[in-house]
Amino acid sequence: MDTGNKKIYFASDFHLGAPNYEESLEREKKIVDWLNHIESDVEELYLLGDIFDFWFEYKHTIPKGSTRFLGKIAEFSDKGIPVHLFAGNHDMWIFGYLQKETGMIYHKKSLSATLKGKRFFLAHGDGLGPGDTSYKILKKIFRNKLAQWLFARIHPNLGITIARKWSHSSRIANEESPKFQGEEKELQVKYVKELAKKENYDYYVLGHRHEPIDMKIDRNIRYINLGDWITNFTYGEFDGNEFSLKNW
Repeated sequence: MDTGNKKIYFASDFHLGAPNYEESLEREKKIVDWLNHIESDVEELYLLGDIFDFWFEYKHTIPKGSTRFLGKIAEFSDKGIPVHLFAGNHDMWIFGYLQKETGMIYHKKSLSATLKGKRFFLAHGDGLGPGDTSYKILKKIFRNKLAQWLFARIHPNLGITIARKWSHSSRIANEESPKFQGEEKELQVKYVKELAKKENYDYYVLGHRHEPIDMKIDRNIRYINLGDWITNFTYGEFDGNEFSLKNW
C-alpha cells in the first residue's frame, strides 16, 4: 500500500464521560467529526491516554457511553488503519475488551517507534522523571493486580459510581490546566532533557499535561505535548517531513 501521501495523527486527553453526559456527548461528536475528517489520509492514529475519564472492564460489563467514538475506531480498524491506545492515569484498567471489539493496539507503557524515518518517544506522560512521589505510589496501587481484583468484586453500579466521582474530582479533568511553568519547573521538559542525553529521538510526544506545547530541546529534537479536547481541541499531525500541532 502506498503511504507516501498519508499522515500519522496523534491526540490525547479526550476525558470522555466528564464532567457529565451532555458535555461529554458534545465533545464526543466533535472528536468523531475530526476522525471523519482525517479518515481519507490517516496512515496510523496514536491516542496517548486519558481517552476516557474513567474506564474499568468488569468480566461482563463496561462503563456506558462513548458509543459513537468506539464505533468509529472499530471502523478505522476494519479498514486496516492501525489505532494505538496508550494507558493514561484515568483509563489504565483496560484488560482486552477494547482490543477485541475495536481492534485498538494497546500500550501499557511508553513506546519507541520509527515513523516515516523519524524516531519517536510516545507516552501518556504521567509520573515521568523524579518527584511526584505520592502520585507514583498511587499509580502502583491502581496497577496492582490484587487491587484490581478487589475492585472488580464491587458491584458495577457502586464501583463505577465511586470511581467516576473520584475521577471527576481530579484537578486535571475539571479545571483549566496551569500554563507553561518554564523549563525548570515542567516535569515533562526535565524528563525529556535527561532522556535526550541517553537516547536519540527526533520527537518526544506526550499527553497528560492538557497544555499544548511545542518546543525545541535542541536544534534537532522537539518536545510536543498534545494538549486536550476539553478546552484546547488540539492534535498532532506528521507527514514525514514536519510535525504540526493543530487545533480542531
